[in-house]
Amino acid sequence: MTTIDRHIIIRFFTGIVYLTLALILFLIVLHYVEYIDDFFDRGATMKDVFLVYYLNYIPEIIRLTSPLAVFLSAVYLTSRLSQKLQIAALQTSGVSLYRIMLPFLFVGVIVSSFVFYFNGYIVPKTNKVVIDFEQKYLRGKQIKLDLHDVHRQNSPGSVIAVGYYDRFSKVANNVSIQDFENGQFLRARIDADRMVWVDSTETWRLEVVTARTFPSDSWPQIVHQDYLDTTLTVFPTDFARTEREVESMTIPEAESFIESLRRSGANNTGRTKVGFYNKFSYPFANLIVVLIAVPLASVRRKGGQAIQIGLGLLVSFLYLATIKVVEPFGYENSIPPSMAAWLPHVLFFALGMFLLIRARK
Repeated sequence: MTTIDRHIIIRFFTGIVYLTLALILFLIVLHYVEYIDDFFDRGATMKDVFLVYYLNYIPEIIRLTSPLAVFLSAVYLTSRLSQKLQIAALQTSGVSLYRIMLPFLFVGVIVSSFVFYFNGYIVPKTNKVVIDFEQKYLRGKQIKLDLHDVHRQNSPGSVIAVGYYDRFSKVANNVSIQDFENGQFLRARIDADRMVWVDSTETWRLEVVTARTFPSDSWPQIVHQDYLDTTLTVFPTDFARTEREVESMTIPEAESFIESLRRSGANNTGRTKVGFYNKFSYPFANLIVVLIAVPLASVRRKGGQAIQIGLGLLVSFLYLATIKVVEPFGYENSIPPSMAAWLPHVLFFALGMFLLIRARK
């Protein structure tokens, strides 16, 4: 690693840190000004707002703004080197643009790796606090819950119907478990007043149970029990799915949740799956923006750095807009959710490669 490489890495990384801190401060102030009335109207204290809510909101801001911070830092540093003719001098001495990009890519890989871990394992834990706080103190942030008349598939031919589910106590009321033969004939049915999740054994306990079986060669048989412990393929999260559930799950938890949705035969899972795949695709934006920023800012333009930064902001806006336009197609399953999560990044990776090929080497 040369002196120039170390110089670029230090300045690039320093710029990312400063821009991230500035974006955190800006977004917190903007959010606070917008929601201050809701906070106080619903009884939140200043301590709750700043030491609970915003302290846990910072990781989400870092995740969301990291590509912008990386992109602007890369544009600023590259344009500075270009305006001072340092890039031209290096190229004249035989150093190609590809070689100049190596320290930028090195930092991009480091940031992408960090954001992948951060997004997959740290942010979900803080998002749980943020979502619960917003539920309690912010109007218009209520999460849509599927709690009444819930139907889930336990296994092929087995269906669970719940009258009402309490997501906090993990108790289902007015429960009916029905087993069908060949998907048509009712073979057995279990009705219970309540079904309670037992954390220690990861099983369900049915209370005040009436079990009926319907043999083909005899009269129906009925058995009454005070309680019945049973293992189902449906878990508490399956009974109370939310639009933002996956935001508060680590990658292993989200993967398990997606599998449980598949087993239960749940519909309208596009948003959840897009959120899951975004945990993998979004961190790569930090590397892709480097491929775009360096070739874009390496060319001297009339107007200097102001033009370069303006172009950078425009590209950043287009990148974010493309993500927001494509994702809803995945929510509705118009395209596969995995494609909705990856397509914007693939398109801008192609743009970065095009700019790199067209740039003066």
